[in-house]
Amino acid sequence: MSYRVAVRELCEFAAKTGDLDLRFTPAPTAEEGIAGHATVTGRRGAGYRSEVSLEGDHGPLIVRGRCDGFDPTQQRVEEIKTYRGELDAMPDNHRALHWAQARVYGCLLCREYGLDSIDVTLVYFQVDRQEETVLAERYTAQALEAFFADLCERFLHWAEQEMAHRAACEAELLGLSFPFPDFHPGQRQLAETVYKAARLGRQLLAEAPTGIGKTLGTLFPLLKAMPAERFDRLFFLTAKTSGRQLALDALTQLRPDLPSLRVLELVARDKACVHPDLACHGESCPLARGFYDRLPAARAEAVAQARLDQTSVRKLAEAHQVCPYYLSQELARWADLTIGDYNYFFDSSALLHSLTVTNGWRIALLIDEAHNLVERGRSMYSTTLDQAGLSALRRQAPAALKKPLDALQRTWRELNAAQEQDYQVYPEPLSRLLGALHKADRALADHLDAQPIGPDSELMRWHFDIQAFLRLAEQFGEHSLFDLSLRSGPDGRPLGTFCLRNLVPAPFLAPRFAQSASTVLFSATLTPSDYYLRMLGLAEDTACLSVDGPFRPEQLSVRVVRAISTRYSDRAASLQPIAELIVGQYQARPGNYLAFFSSFAYLEQVLAVVTALAPELPCWAQSRQMDEAARHDFLARFIPDGSGIGFAVLGGAFAEGVDLPGSRLIGAFVATLGLPQFNPINEQFRQRLQQLFGQGYDYAYLYPGLQKVVQAAGRVIRTPQDRGVVYLIDDRYDDSRVRKLLPRWWRVERNSTDAW
Repeated sequence: MSYRVAVRELCEFAAKTGDLDLRFTPAPTAEEGIAGHATVTGRRGAGYRSEVSLEGDHGPLIVRGRCDGFDPTQQRVEEIKTYRGELDAMPDNHRALHWAQARVYGCLLCREYGLDSIDVTLVYFQVDRQEETVLAERYTAQALEAFFADLCERFLHWAEQEMAHRAACEAELLGLSFPFPDFHPGQRQLAETVYKAARLGRQLLAEAPTGIGKTLGTLFPLLKAMPAERFDRLFFLTAKTSGRQLALDALTQLRPDLPSLRVLELVARDKACVHPDLACHGESCPLARGFYDRLPAARAEAVAQARLDQTSVRKLAEAHQVCPYYLSQELARWADLTIGDYNYFFDSSALLHSLTVTNGWRIALLIDEAHNLVERGRSMYSTTLDQAGLSALRRQAPAALKKPLDALQRTWRELNAAQEQDYQVYPEPLSRLLGALHKADRALADHLDAQPIGPDSELMRWHFDIQAFLRLAEQFGEHSLFDLSLRSGPDGRPLGTFCLRNLVPAPFLAPRFAQSASTVLFSATLTPSDYYLRMLGLAEDTACLSVDGPFRPEQLSVRVVRAISTRYSDRAASLQPIAELIVGQYQARPGNYLAFFSSFAYLEQVLAVVTALAPELPCWAQSRQMDEAARHDFLARFIPDGSGIGFAVLGGAFAEGVDLPGSRLIGAFVATLGLPQFNPINEQFRQRLQQLFGQGYDYAYLYPGLQKVVQAAGRVIRTPQDRGVVYLIDDRYDDSRVRKLLPRWWRVERNSTDAW
């Protein structure tokens, strides 16, 4: 049995030592890096070869990669690295890693061409000055073979362990059985379709109602398909913490049959960091000091454990005195199934996507609550620069940065003055702005290179924000808007906010989906499917499945209240009738209810009227910026056979991903259609989406709004035994276009306000 490893992976595993150091080192963008490589190789003579694919073995190890350049006439291999700033500032362990990669390529070339010796060369290319620094050493083939063998031997024990692990995993997966005597209604159909999609290498968009066990119904078949389809890794991606926990719980149910499967939970850096007040380098944080020296022992102990959730990784990190966040980043290389946020695969600098490409993994994706990926995809590929932040930065910036920041401020003010209205969309990013941003960015990079500081400084944040803006400006197209919003500043002069807003994430997400051998996107709300296919950039042959749920119409009384309008202009008149409806339903049938509103202001206004009408009625409300503890306390009040009303915002933390079965929740009031606010920005969205798809209103307003409504109402019926009531409060729920977007199994009653 052989084990394949990339050259970079081998070198990072066996040759990386020293501190974890995240102090600023100015780096070229990906586009600048590609251009830099092309410039260097373009300067070489005839016969020079670039991107040479190489492969060699050492026992069961098969090492493969592509060297940047090879000159057969001069017998010289080149490893090209682009950089900004000064080369002397590059950490020693980075340089050592570059030499290791170059020597491995030198060894493989000597084998390929039967060379006795070769020049091993590092070419450092400074992208701003277009200058090369060439470091070359002559090595005999024998010396390079010894170096290569030493690296491989250091990796070989690990590789043998990994091969044994894979064999054990494969045997367990082949024998995997469903953990219950039978499937829930609809769950078998879902599982069978997921399995077929995996075997056929298809993308699947699966709409399945809450309560059938979607998480287990998708994980089980994809794991079953893993050996036959030779998936190297599975990624379960979700939008919320609750989704990660559901996946971990489902895997616990499968665990008796899968004791060897390594499952890793990835969490955000701010949740994992032990010393948020310290900078990420060895001179500041003790967990960064000598990180790569202590990593091998921590890694070895970690992979011996099957479940690497947030708590387990933190305990391991504490035992070995390494950073838990960056330990988990390392463990992502070795986990069979990784559970994390969407951004770990779809963001512009996503860890899991990078590992997939670097290692040539064959992967499968499970996208939980996939309706969220439209808005999350938009946010990943949108960015904003606000002038107030620049003004604050200028006041505290060192003298060397005053001139370029002042120049950017002047350009900004001139563009503000030239705009005749408070909000304006431009056909493309303004060249004057981009020019000023480039100059300011280079100045920031040079300053930060000369005086390294922590990643949380304002200078660093602005440098990264400007770079993100410039990167997205390079990729600007009809899928995005570029606009300038003006407001009055403290001195009376206008302050501007420039924004690159992504409307259609498909051009960015489609290449990521193409990296997956099979992708399953599932949710209770994926209607209409064409909307999600177009917005997410799914393949034309994507299979679409709508699973009939286990629920009966008589379980849920769905009542449309036509007499009330929740439009903004009618809000004041709606407060008393909505409050009376809530109080009347509660008094007729006491129990736990959720009441959803379009905004915190609307929620607070109705709550005040309810409290005045029935001061004895137990009420609690979602507040702005609730932390996890406060959210837990909110949900903890929904006890079995309890009574009270929880007031929440539609589309917020309590409108989806919340499981309150049985008497923990017996009803919901949805006092809104969920439509995005009518404003100039959303109107621009509507107009552009109309141009692209011919359904501007539906894509910009109706579909996103009704998706939130159905998700919120779905909190009420969670099991085949549940019964409850949902009030849809607005006359627009009587519209046929709206009714078509409601679940098929609902039996909607009109004009019924009698208590259920």
